[in-house]
Amino acid sequence: MELYQNLKTNLINQRFIFLEPILSTNNKDNLQEKSVNETDNIEESVNENNKKTLENSSEDHVNKKFKRGENKKNERKQLVKIREARLCPFIAKCIECEYGSKCSFNHDVKEYIQNKQKDISEICYVFEKYGKCPFGLSCRFSKNHIEKIDDQNYKNLINLDKFSSDQVVPIYNVLNSDLKTKLWKKKYDFKLSDKICSKVNEFINKNRSTALKYHRLKGTLMPRKDDENKPEEKKENEPRLGLVTDEELIKLRPAEKKVIDWKNKLYLAPLTTVGNLPYRRICKEFGADITCSEMAMCTNLLTGQASEWALIKRHESEDLFGVQLAGAYPDTMTKACQIIKENFKVDFVDINSGCPIDLVFNKGAGCALMTRIDYFQKIIRSLDILLDVPVTAKIRTGIKENVFIAHELVAEMKTWGVSMITLHGRTRQQRYSKLADWEYIDQCAKSCDPVPLFGCGDILSFHDYNQHMENTSISGCMLARGALYKPWIFTEIKEQRDWDISAWERFEMLKKYANYGLEHWGSDSQGVETTRRFLLEWLSFLYRYIPVGILEQVPQQINQRPPFYFGRNELETLMASPKSSDWIKITEMLLGPVPEGFQFTPKHKANAY
Repeated sequence: MELYQNLKTNLINQRFIFLEPILSTNNKDNLQEKSVNETDNIEESVNENNKKTLENSSEDHVNKKFKRGENKKNERKQLVKIREARLCPFIAKCIECEYGSKCSFNHDVKEYIQNKQKDISEICYVFEKYGKCPFGLSCRFSKNHIEKIDDQNYKNLINLDKFSSDQVVPIYNVLNSDLKTKLWKKKYDFKLSDKICSKVNEFINKNRSTALKYHRLKGTLMPRKDDENKPEEKKENEPRLGLVTDEELIKLRPAEKKVIDWKNKLYLAPLTTVGNLPYRRICKEFGADITCSEMAMCTNLLTGQASEWALIKRHESEDLFGVQLAGAYPDTMTKACQIIKENFKVDFVDINSGCPIDLVFNKGAGCALMTRIDYFQKIIRSLDILLDVPVTAKIRTGIKENVFIAHELVAEMKTWGVSMITLHGRTRQQRYSKLADWEYIDQCAKSCDPVPLFGCGDILSFHDYNQHMENTSISGCMLARGALYKPWIFTEIKEQRDWDISAWERFEMLKKYANYGLEHWGSDSQGVETTRRFLLEWLSFLYRYIPVGILEQVPQQINQRPPFYFGRNELETLMASPKSSDWIKITEMLLGPVPEGFQFTPKHKANAY
């Protein structure tokens, strides 16, 4: 038994997880019969191992408290290698580095120039537009704005006719360092959000405003029991201690809202990954009225993740712009919206309650909010009180296939304070396996009246748009996959024509997207490859477009998979290819050759055409 105890203590000191075995009395007796010499040998070997591990840990983690799961030595080494290879941002701009010898980036300009990849083009789009390129030496288009003085010194040229020191970059909603630090250190003041959430929670508990709950087995909404619908009885003549507070005299009321006329607007859907800022700029030029950011997770926003905050950046051309948030609980959603209200510029906030992805659904967000009606109601009511811009929501027809619940849900939602609802005409389980049910969307639009409802699903031409607007009670249409296949669909709808766009016009559109991407993500090697990746994601949808001039029957239907065909020229044939290797060829025509060993697999794979 002493041997057993010694082994246990030594293993614990060695920072192993010790799972105590279930020993029978016979086993314990056997352990006690072990010789004393054997136990001494074991103890000596364990002590030697302990000393070695302590010496190694003291060398690797000097003056640091070691925590289980925090050994990120390999990640640090990789980061150091990346930084050593990358040129210092100050040196790249041809100015003196503020950090001097403490800087972890590369300062050897001669070595960097020797190892630098060849420039893609002699003309830098950013320099031509703004008169100065912020990436200087690291720009992959640097020939027309870099002047060599000697092997170690270069000059980043400035075109004074186009550049001015007070020039405003046309990008809004950029996360500043002070706000990022506050979120990292959890020092942001959320008293307003906490007060609103507590008041809404108290109101709903006292006045049960929805008489529905979700039945998980059946997938339907059903009425609550009588005792669940009864509000709590108000106690009268309660003894009051202390003075009357402001909260008792002044009740929380919704903020004065910005009014948006939603009628007959063309709404570009919030599209994860593909619906980035350069793509939205393309759609705005083709005639989109409303744009919305990609889905942002509110929990990631609250931790100050720069990559998540980058999703809500807004270009100056987006005159009616909203932010879509996904979250499972009222407190996190309200806090994220408070940050947006106090620091950023948006026209409305959209609640994502239609995302079917398991990762989001299993956390209680996305489609799961349709099954968690009390939480859904608290989120909408809290945001309605907090924000001075409209609150909208995007939902699906239901969760389970052929079990529709949206018509009952929208009738409740219009009493919660939502300004507009978007309905995707499929259930979560359907994904894209069947056509959208527009008859049911019409039924929901009538139940939602007077709150406007937008329909979404399978719109690929102005014929589809006209049919839905004339035969249903919807206020407008949201375009998702149709805008990915052919972003000029907004022009077709507004001009009421089938546009037989040529392959060269489409290539010019891709060229414009590449320039917007270099302006947004950067013109250095990292920015070029980021632009390439997002362009490839878009091309995985664009190839499905069939030119009007070679269609047997106009218009093209979104669920029709065409046979392999040859276009009217080589470029049109290349753009119709379903092979990712051909998509890469298109990007090489715009962004130069890909790095060695480059491969691409689309992130989104719809299970239907």
